[in-house]
Amino acid sequence: MPARRRAVSEAENLPRATVPVPDVAAPAVPPAHGTWTPEGATPPPLTEDAVIGAVATVYDPEIPVNIYELGLIYALELGDDGVVKVEMTLTTPSCPSAQELPSQVEEAIRLLPGVTDVAVEIVWDPPWDPSRMSEDARLALNMY
Repeated sequence: MPARRRAVSEAENLPRATVPVPDVAAPAVPPAHGTWTPEGATPPPLTEDAVIGAVATVYDPEIPVNIYELGLIYALELGDDGVVKVEMTLTTPSCPSAQELPSQVEEAIRLLPGVTDVAVEIVWDPPWDPSRMSEDARLALNMY
């Protein structure tokens, strides 16, 4: 399962004068936009953050929290060829949104530049439980 992202980084909470400056050069960050070549424009590189952002636009219709924060996404695999594979689960096997959530995840990811194909697989092992939710989701649902 991918690492959880915090809504606000620690560096943003510190006064500017106390933000530590790293001794080594920062790792290269892929550009957020494509490049132009004589053959035409190229799409920006596909990143895990972009895929997570797309998945986070999908909400369970019964719960006011996105499915990523609910912990329903178990694995993301990004291929160099633009193929994205997703392993996800549902809160219960009898979830009334079982038909629509996987297709919404596929549609959200498919809209990203550089994606050539999307495969969403529903898995039941391990079963979902509330411990998989992020802190933000627990607060939103008063489950702390």
